[in-house]
Amino acid sequence: MHDMEKMIQNTHFDAIVAGSGPGGATVAKELAKQGKKVLLLEWGSGEDISAGIVKRLWQAVKWLGIPGRGLLFTTGFLGMVRGICKGGSSVFYYASCFKVPHDMLKRHGIDVTAEEKEARKELPIGVLKDEMMTPMASKLMKCACDLGYPWKKIEKFMYQDKWSPGYPFGYYGDPGGVKWSARMQVDDAVARGAVFLDRARVKHVVIRDGKAEGVVFKRGGREYSVFGSKIIIAAGGIGTPVILRASGMEKAGYDFFYDPLISVCGVVKDITARRDEIPMSGGFHNEEEGYVMTDMALPYMIDAGFSAEVFRFHRIFSRKKTLRIMVKIRDSLGGKLTDSGGVRKGLAPEDRMKLDRGYEAARKILEKAGARGIFRTWYLAAHPGGTVKIGDLLDSNLRTEYENLYVCDCSVIPEPWGLPPVMTLVCLGKRLAKHLAGGEVKKKSPAKKAAGKKQPRKKSAKAR
Repeated sequence: MHDMEKMIQNTHFDAIVAGSGPGGATVAKELAKQGKKVLLLEWGSGEDISAGIVKRLWQAVKWLGIPGRGLLFTTGFLGMVRGICKGGSSVFYYASCFKVPHDMLKRHGIDVTAEEKEARKELPIGVLKDEMMTPMASKLMKCACDLGYPWKKIEKFMYQDKWSPGYPFGYYGDPGGVKWSARMQVDDAVARGAVFLDRARVKHVVIRDGKAEGVVFKRGGREYSVFGSKIIIAAGGIGTPVILRASGMEKAGYDFFYDPLISVCGVVKDITARRDEIPMSGGFHNEEEGYVMTDMALPYMIDAGFSAEVFRFHRIFSRKKTLRIMVKIRDSLGGKLTDSGGVRKGLAPEDRMKLDRGYEAARKILEKAGARGIFRTWYLAAHPGGTVKIGDLLDSNLRTEYENLYVCDCSVIPEPWGLPPVMTLVCLGKRLAKHLAGGEVKKKSPAKKAAGKKQPRKKSAKAR
């Protein structure tokens, strides 16, 4: 047994966090900052992002593209990817900072106004400088505005002072650190005394007499048990309900969202894509219709895959002349997860209609830009959530039916939303850390079901 594994088995932690995405990493950092003894467990690798493009592509395949691990397929064969590595999916996201759904959260007894102010002071958030808006992104913005769409720059999580012309965007991870990710929160937590252990997949929570006491995780073919005063599951919208089900919460993993999207593409003659294109530089959110549209630059490998999946093989060689718009919708709740994390949910008719309306709007913008040969790609799904909802399986402090067991990731979002959740998860992580460290206890949410009441559960070996 390695020294690290021996040490953690002989330590009682103030908090054990399972998952190092934006929610879990933020909780770990904030608790470590307050002097708490924190253990952060990550299923995936914690190795540094490679500076070499070939090795970085291989890392992306391992962390994002292995079927049944990072790559999932839903009912209807929608592809869904998640980052299984230190920092989670934020390593591969497009660094977009969309607004926190304050009205939604307040309906469930949660106010993160103060936490958002804190996050905005700490993190590199802002719209792109004019020189970072490439001709392709600028062309789409102008044409959309000419047609009356409220297209504008999107706030990004980027250290723009580190950027220089020609700097390639970190689609497969950013070794130069221009794009902020939750990896930086993990490093901050470790610098403040937290213990980080990678390749450690949490299997279930140790429950005794209705209280969470620790977790069982698997690493290197062996199982280990570690114990702590507070347990925070932050393994993502798919991973978290799998862990909770294995721990006795059989109602986790039902009626969720997964933000379906398509991209709409066309070829132009007067613009050529640059090496430093930044995806989602601008766009607009049609709240009434329930969709968001943005420009969508892509690297060669992903662009080729999108074209090939709809049999536009001849377009694989037109990437530098392709204008692309992403259309993402707020889908209706539904579906279920299997015990192993299989996604059983298809597109509802109303969701297809939203995507169709978004496609028509995107097509008009591309036509205005002079694009020809316009087509749409197949459906994808992004950042699944709502699998362990606030007001259903959680109270307003993100606590489960079990004492000392909390959740902090996209699974907690109580209603369909349809926007990238990173800023919201950072705010929820900050709020939860304050609560766990003995801060003001917020009022309980008007839950449909009292999250504090125990659900019937089977007696099993999991409750040790």
